[in-house]
Amino acid sequence: MNKSPGVRNRPKPALVDGFLLLNKPAGMTSNRALQKVKRLLQAKKAGHTGSLDPAATGMLPLCFGEATKICAYLLEADKRYRVTACLGKATDTGDADGSIIETATVPDLGREKWQQILAAFLGNTTQIPPMYSALKKDGKRLYELARRGEIVERAARPVRIDQIDLLEISGSRLVFRVACGKGTYVRTLVEDLAKAAGTVAHTAQLHRESVGSFRAEDMLDLASAEMVAADGPAKLREKLLPADIALTWSSCQVPEGNEQQFCGGQVVECDNSASGLVKVYAASGAFLGIGELAGDGKVAPKRVFRQAEPAG
Repeated sequence: MNKSPGVRNRPKPALVDGFLLLNKPAGMTSNRALQKVKRLLQAKKAGHTGSLDPAATGMLPLCFGEATKICAYLLEADKRYRVTACLGKATDTGDADGSIIETATVPDLGREKWQQILAAFLGNTTQIPPMYSALKKDGKRLYELARRGEIVERAARPVRIDQIDLLEISGSRLVFRVACGKGTYVRTLVEDLAKAAGTVAHTAQLHRESVGSFRAEDMLDLASAEMVAADGPAKLREKLLPADIALTWSSCQVPEGNEQQFCGGQVVECDNSASGLVKVYAASGAFLGIGELAGDGKVAPKRVFRQAEPAG
């Protein structure tokens, strides 16, 4: 059977390696954004690190090729958000996409009082995850149960708030910036803040400013990515960041001639006698992958990279 012209002329996916920091637009799922950029790059393999809600905007690290091996480690990364809350109205989803389920009077609190309320959430605390989340209960996603009108009991989970700064308070509009650890639900934080103030609220706008060590100035919005890719996928590939830049661990170097043994799964000597996960480089400076130190001057391979990247 002959292939249609469209199928016959479709570009063959390439082995593209690296990260692209997308400034995700509102109204788009993280997966849809990933698939769009994957097509622009004509990449063979892709993934992302930590979904953003469809209504949210901001940094979404997209991983391609060998960089997908780092996705799991970035899920642990700290994150920073700029949050706009609408006080006095609660929704079933906790954000502006939901239906209003409760209203309450917004107390006339001054800036100093709001700063005290926000400061009380600093440090280690707990949250009850929202029903509209991807967590599972008896094999079912919570949001699937929520869409059926079911509400199930959820255990409180530990979270960490490192920084929370009041930016604006005007009537029912509350704007703040928060830096937090993994697993923190900002929608729940907004609801908890409102409860502490004696009212209800939902997240009106959410913008993720940073993930781990990635910088906001390195983000590219979707329209810009499309413009760059109009001159060919190779132009957009020039915007990719190397895989090792995402990891903030210490590094080690294996002796010249030992690269093949490490990449083949063998424990080899290195120049670091500490312990824990580490970035591993060849004597040439090429990035070999992720290793684990045992404190004896040797490194065991954990994630080996097919193609070496230049050291940061």
